[in-house]
Amino acid sequence: MLRLPPFEYHAPNSIAEAVALKEELGESAMFVSGGTDLFPNMKRRQFTPKTLIGLRDLPELSTIVAEKYGNGLIIGSGVSLSEVAKNPEIRKCFPALAQAAGLVSAPQLRNMGTIGGNLCLDTRCNYYNQTFPWRKALGFSLKKDGDICWVALSSPKCLAVSSSDCAPVVIALNAELYLEGPEGKRTIPAEEFYKNDGADFLNKTPDELLTSIRVPSHEGWLMNYKKLRRRDSIDFPILGVATVLRLEDSGKSCAAGRPGNYGNCAEIRIVLGAVTSSPLRAYEAEEMLVGKHLTAERIEAAAQVAAKLAKPMDNTDMTLGFRKKMVSRFVADAIKEALEN
Repeated sequence: MLRLPPFEYHAPNSIAEAVALKEELGESAMFVSGGTDLFPNMKRRQFTPKTLIGLRDLPELSTIVAEKYGNGLIIGSGVSLSEVAKNPEIRKCFPALAQAAGLVSAPQLRNMGTIGGNLCLDTRCNYYNQTFPWRKALGFSLKKDGDICWVALSSPKCLAVSSSDCAPVVIALNAELYLEGPEGKRTIPAEEFYKNDGADFLNKTPDELLTSIRVPSHEGWLMNYKKLRRRDSIDFPILGVATVLRLEDSGKSCAAGRPGNYGNCAEIRIVLGAVTSSPLRAYEAEEMLVGKHLTAERIEAAAQVAAKLAKPMDNTDMTLGFRKKMVSRFVADAIKEALEN
């Protein structure tokens, strides 16, 4: 049985106190809320903090607030994934985000895990997510304690994969993330929060705390999230596809009852997850659809272009060829389902 290493636990009474405590303790401390990712990593000795700063009881992090005039929602980073999946306002305004949160792991872990934790989820790799003795026997990897990427020996950077379900969706929704640290508060677009490096994958300092997520209004938009994994629960994604689109008439208009004919696309965003160390926006595929009449054939062609971004490697589940083929299928299906549902 893997056991947690010894640590001290502090429960601050405010965000400011939590940030100050982290600055004081430095690298020996880490923030924790649900702990569904952190604690397993601590058991495998990927993380060995001497102190944990508990965030679970901070009310500021656990609110969902509607902005004035219907401009969007501000979701606290400590809101549980279960609440994100079930909240009526999120389900109504941002169904793709509710879908993504509801597909994370299993009910027990969604009850504990938070949206902030999922957005900051550690990248994953077959050579990294192993016990300490296993990693020591092989030779430590570039992501932790070593100087080589076992996925691609000549790679100058870690190729561990982004495995967050919610990250592709908040990027597709043009969300903003609010951070607070010793230097003050700042806001960063969700798309700029992620870096394509498995070892250094977040655009934030260790002392900064993700406090909330602002999702702007998308009234009249259609959206969807699809996840590929071996089992229907528990498993991390080996592919996630988020798509958000708006038709020129701001509503679903399957033309003249003809299947596969969906109207003209005014805007669309397509984001791939779990294919590299960061979520990827499929700009070229989007350009093929914006301003065009959406037909099944045009959607399929754009999906093929989006699939070129995915270059699967031996760092997660299932075969490389299968994972590559599924990208075009999932992108096409995600768009069609958004239009038809």
